[in-house]
Amino acid sequence: MGRALYAPGTGFFVAGDRPAGHFRTSVHASPLFAAALARLLGTVDDTLGRPARFDVVDVGAGGGELLVALAGAVGPDVGGRLRLTAVELAPRPGGLPAWIEWRATLPEAVTGLLVATEWLDNVPLDLAALDDAGRARYVRTDGSLDGPLSTVDRRWLERWWPLAPGAVAEIGVPRDEAWRTAVSTVERGLALCVDYGHLRDDRPRPGTLAGYRNGRQVPPVPDGSSDLTAHVAFDALATPRSTLLRQRDALRALRVSGARPPLALASTDPAAYLRALTAAADAAELTDAAGLGGHFWLLEPIGIPSPL
Repeated sequence: MGRALYAPGTGFFVAGDRPAGHFRTSVHASPLFAAALARLLGTVDDTLGRPARFDVVDVGAGGGELLVALAGAVGPDVGGRLRLTAVELAPRPGGLPAWIEWRATLPEAVTGLLVATEWLDNVPLDLAALDDAGRARYVRTDGSLDGPLSTVDRRWLERWWPLAPGAVAEIGVPRDEAWRTAVSTVERGLALCVDYGHLRDDRPRPGTLAGYRNGRQVPPVPDGSSDLTAHVAFDALATPRSTLLRQRDALRALRVSGARPPLALASTDPAAYLRALTAAADAAELTDAAGLGGHFWLLEPIGIPSPL
C-alpha cells in the first residue's frame, strides 16, 4: 500500500494525482465546510488570546484547497495573523498562493490549529487474518497468508480489533503513530482529525480496504493506478482529553444547517432564496448520516479546553 501510493515517481499521489480527481470529500463538496472550520478556528484563536501568529497546518493537504478556502472564510482580524502550511508528499501544485508554505514534513512547533481531513485513511497499514490453527498472520496482496504478527501488531489487535475466523482486520498501529506524531507538534491549540472510520463494537468483518479511481470504486490493487484507502479505527486514536463525534453533530454545533429557507423568501428576494436553497442542499450533503455526515471528528485540545 505504501509503495502504491507514495513510491517516488510512481506512487499514485506522488506522481501527481490529487484526491479531488478521484473521490468527493467534504472540502470539495461545499464552502460551508471551510466556513465551519473557520468558526472553529475563531474559537481556538479567542481561547489562545489571539496570538500574534496563528498557525494553520493541513496534513495531507491534497491540492491545498482547504487552506485557500479557510483564508477566504476568516475575518480580517484573524486573516492577517495566519501562517498557513500544507504538509503533502506530492509536488506543490501550480497556482497555489505564495503565502501558503508547502512542505513534505510536519513543522516543529504549532500554535493554533492542525487539521487532517481524510489523511489517515491513506496511511499504509497491514492486514491480518487467522490461519486454520487460529493464529493471526499477515495477509499478502494476493490474499494468501504470510508470517505471524509482530508483538506490537498482535497486542494492537487484541485490544482494538479481535479477530474472528474468516474475518480480516486492518492493523492501525501506523495510523496511531502518525496521529500521535502530528499531535506532538502542537504546543498550544487544537489537533483535528476528520475521516471515515469505525469503533471496536462495529468493525467491518471483511475489512474496508478499497480502491478509487476517477470517482469510482475499483478493486484495491496495489499497482499505483488507484487511490487505496482503509477506514480509521478512531477509538484507538483517542486519549482521555479527546472529543469524538460524528461530522453531522460537529457541523450542526458550528451552525451548519440543512433547513430549507422559507418559501415566502422566493417572492420577496428570489436571488437570496436560491442562495439559501443551495446552501441548504450543501449542508444536507455534509451532514448526511449515510455519507459525509457519518465521518468522525476527533478533537485533541492541547493547553485549551475542547471547543466542541
